[in-house]
Amino acid sequence: MADKRMTGPEVVGRLESGMTIGIGGWASRRKPMSLVREILRSDLTDLTVVSYGGPDVGLLCAAGKVKKLVFGFVTLDSIPLDPHFRAARQSGSIEVAEYDEGMLQWGLYAASIRLPFLPTRAGLATSVTDTNPDLQLITDPYGSGDELIAMPAIHLDAALVHMNRADAAGNAQYLGPDPYFDDLFCMAADQAFVSCEKVVPTEELTRDHHAATIALRRLFVDGVVEAPNGAHLTSCAPDYGTDEGFLREYAAAAKSPEAWQAFSATYLSGDEETYQRAIAARDDEELSA
Repeated sequence: MADKRMTGPEVVGRLESGMTIGIGGWASRRKPMSLVREILRSDLTDLTVVSYGGPDVGLLCAAGKVKKLVFGFVTLDSIPLDPHFRAARQSGSIEVAEYDEGMLQWGLYAASIRLPFLPTRAGLATSVTDTNPDLQLITDPYGSGDELIAMPAIHLDAALVHMNRADAAGNAQYLGPDPYFDDLFCMAADQAFVSCEKVVPTEELTRDHHAATIALRRLFVDGVVEAPNGAHLTSCAPDYGTDEGFLREYAAAAKSPEAWQAFSATYLSGDEETYQRAIAARDDEELSA
C-alpha cells in the first residue's frame, strides 16, 4: 500500500485559491484545526467553504479567506455563535448558502455517488427555498403527487477532516461517539486529506477496536498528516475535550481589532509547532495560577 503521509504545509500546497473546500467535524468537535491554521498562514483566497461550522469557519472568515460559505450552522456549542462568522454575515462580506442540516448531508451524499441531485423532504415548509431561490422543487414522477426539494450535489475540490488514528495508507479511525459526516466529505471530494492524532500500523486500528470505527478507507484518502492535538481548540474525544477556556478567549478576542491583533500575535503568528508551544505555555500558566 502506498505511504500517503504528508505535512500540513504539503497539504495546503495542493490547494488553490478559488477552490471549494469541505471541512469535516461538527461545530466545536473534531475539526481539522491544524490544517485550517495552515490555510491561515497561506496566500489562499476566495475559498468556498462547506462545513457544519465551528471555529474553523470563524478563523477563515477573520482572515478574509472565505468568498462563500455553504453551511448547516456555525456554532461554538457552549457559545451559540462564532463572533467572526456573525460579523462576516452581518456585514455581507461573504456569500452564503444556508441549508437544513439534513440537506447539507444529502448534498454531500449526492456528490459522493456522482448524482447531480437527490430528492428530500428536509427543508420543506421552511424558508430555505426563500433564502436559496435557486433550489428547485420536483414532483414524484411515480404518481404520489408529493413535492420534494431537489437538493443539488455539493461537489468539493478538496476535503479536510481530523481523526483519532490513521495508518500511512489512509485508513482512518474515529474513537469518539460519532463519525459525523467525514466519510461523505471525503467521498464528495476530488482529493481528501486526513489529519490525525497518531499514525499507527494498520493492524493496530482493529487490535482493540471494532472495524466499524474505521470511518475512512484508503481509497478515498489522498494524504495523511500526523498532528497531535491537531483538533485544538475543538475536541477529539476520547483523546481530549474542547478547550473551553481557550474557546472563550478566542471569542472574547473578537470584541475589538486590538484584542484580535494581540490574540493573533500570540497564537497565530508562527507555524503549528509555535501554536502548540503557546497553548502548552498557556496551560502551564493556568495550572500555576
